[in-house]
Amino acid sequence: RAISRRHQDTGRNETALKGHTPVDSSTLLKTNLCDKCQDQARTYKDEGNDYFKEKDYKKAVISYTEGLKKKCADPDLNAVLYTNRAAAQYYLGNFRSSLNDVTAARKLKPCHLKAIIRGASCHLELKNYVEAVNWCDEGLQIDATEKKLLDLRAKADKLKRTEQRDVRKAKLKEKKQQDQNEALLQAIKARNIRLVAEAAGEDEDSASEGLSELVLHGLGSENPCGARLGVDDQGRLSWPVLFLYPEHAQSDLVSAFHEDSRFIDHLMVMFGETPSWDLDQKYCPDNLEVYFEDEDRAELYCVPPSSTLLQVLQHPRYFVKALTPTFLVCVGSSGFCRNYLRGKKVHQVK
Repeated sequence: RAISRRHQDTGRNETALKGHTPVDSSTLLKTNLCDKCQDQARTYKDEGNDYFKEKDYKKAVISYTEGLKKKCADPDLNAVLYTNRAAAQYYLGNFRSSLNDVTAARKLKPCHLKAIIRGASCHLELKNYVEAVNWCDEGLQIDATEKKLLDLRAKADKLKRTEQRDVRKAKLKEKKQQDQNEALLQAIKARNIRLVAEAAGEDEDSASEGLSELVLHGLGSENPCGARLGVDDQGRLSWPVLFLYPEHAQSDLVSAFHEDSRFIDHLMVMFGETPSWDLDQKYCPDNLEVYFEDEDRAELYCVPPSSTLLQVLQHPRYFVKALTPTFLVCVGSSGFCRNYLRGKKVHQVK
């Protein structure tokens, strides 16, 4: 009887096993590995949260990163890890890295409100005001009463409008400066004043175009002493003019030499008192001679003190460099002047 019952039990077990699908050992292994990765990722998340509470944001970033490296199959957990790491990066001032993390979090969980708030804050810090407003709007579609988003949006919108206003003002200022520079360039051309441009080897049209670009660029900037070419209400030009005293290796810059002013007028002011370097007290207005150099021909031109600046600038052999006319000044009766002029061809400007 016992043997008979054993055979009967075996038959029942075989019948039961016929309706049961055997579990693959590899599937069990994968399930266990997934559970293990998820547990480890959650452990790193908790560890990162502890560091975050202690405001040790660098270690928090490391912990959240280790959690993400586990690549667990839970998208919600990964979204939290990205969002938490973004928060730590934000407090470290790494706004671009923080933004990258919340963007990754939203790919896993598009409606993750914490990620959206953090992303809007990052855009605000990065001065991407339009994007900050857009992120806030997306978040407010999820929760229209979220105070953080409402406050962020108001701030971003205000800054966006201020930025747009400043851009408009800068463009208007640039346009005004460009118009002024164009007017100055035309005034120079109308006076037949020649300017120096590096146009060697170029055709005439290219040289002219290069000259115009050079002048327009120079008109909008100051020389090292802060002087620049200007125009008055009557349309008359004032130039920054450099006087060189080769005998003493000294110089003077007249920041606004009116084109209708005479050289003697400025010399009277400049040498009304004896300069500290003129130990022999030779530099008196009546003793001074003014020259300009024709570098191409290695020749000098003596300028009458009664000449106006415009008269000299219109001389066919005068070329203005760097929008700053330059002149040499010597004591005509001095030995230095005689030696300086020896061997040079000197013309008298009439």
